[in-house]
Amino acid sequence: MYNSSYADVLADTTQHNRAMERRAIERSIELLHIAQAKGGGSAEATQAVDFLMRLWSIILEDLAKPDNQLPPALRASLISIGLWIMGEAEQIRLGASTNFSGVIDVSTTIADGLA
Repeated sequence: MYNSSYADVLADTTQHNRAMERRAIERSIELLHIAQAKGGGSAEATQAVDFLMRLWSIILEDLAKPDNQLPPALRASLISIGLWIMGEAEQIRLGASTNFSGVIDVSTTIADGLA
């Protein structure tokens, strides 16, 4: 009985964490849509890029931890995606790109995968 309850708690915690991650990514998508409408040099673009960079810094830090429970191949793929997103965000911040759509599309795919 104790093991069953503990397993339930772990499952609930995992689902809760995935839901929180999804909400954070969905928030970044909302900010990116607003930024895209306002333009690359706007305050909204700065806010979206800052949020995106902070979010992916946290995600990448978690993925790099040795005790991360995701399979190594998935972790490696997510790290590559995260680095790409951060690179695109930096290009937007510098005014060298307006690739909001690409970042939105990839972020949407990741959020959908967390559902």
